[in-house]
Amino acid sequence: MWHLYFMLNLASLSIPFIFSFHPKLKFYRLWKYFFPATFIMMAFFIPWDIIFTQNGIWGFNEKYLSGITIANLPLEEWLFFVCIPYACLFTIYAFKDLMPKFQLSNNTTAVVYFSLQTILIVLLLYFYDRWYTAINFGYAIVLLALVYNYKRAILNVFFPVFSILLIPFFIVNGFLTGSWIQEPVVWYNDAENLGIRLGTVPIEDSIYALTMLLTIFVLMEKFKEKYSSKIG
Repeated sequence: MWHLYFMLNLASLSIPFIFSFHPKLKFYRLWKYFFPATFIMMAFFIPWDIIFTQNGIWGFNEKYLSGITIANLPLEEWLFFVCIPYACLFTIYAFKDLMPKFQLSNNTTAVVYFSLQTILIVLLLYFYDRWYTAINFGYAIVLLALVYNYKRAILNVFFPVFSILLIPFFIVNGFLTGSWIQEPVVWYNDAENLGIRLGTVPIEDSIYALTMLLTIFVLMEKFKEKYSSKIG
């Protein structure tokens, strides 16, 4: 089973990669935005990952890994930060381009935003001493506030598609956290999170996914704007 994490990454990437060349989607044309945006996201998320791994906030089961490490992180974990965002951003742009009406109104976005921010702020105030909760929710609060105040239309598109993406995301994370296998691939120290799990997946992972994907989406849209202004 050493290849399980690698195969989950590959399976998540495969279909979106193939359909990136579909004439109605042409996601490959956005690679020049996707990869820089993803590398910027990783510049924050990878050090976070390394520090949390070194301090036992989470860790990895060597039974499911190739044994190849980079900066003390498994190769499979590095691939996670490319494969999963690729599949998700492909989906976001597929909805954005093919179903432009599949988005929230400004009023609905405001309700979702303020409800989510209220929950995150209250939980952060009560559980500020739990590292995964604190860093995760703190970053989400700041990121959402910036996007809502300066690029609100992005949330109109992002929120409804993200709600759909949570389904495959929790399936993949379910495997990683041990839902359908004998031992988890990724284990968590529940003293550093809320201890609330959806199946075997810590509730914080949903916010982790939100911030990871929203960071890339915002940067991609920013890069697209700059590119359009140059050629305009």
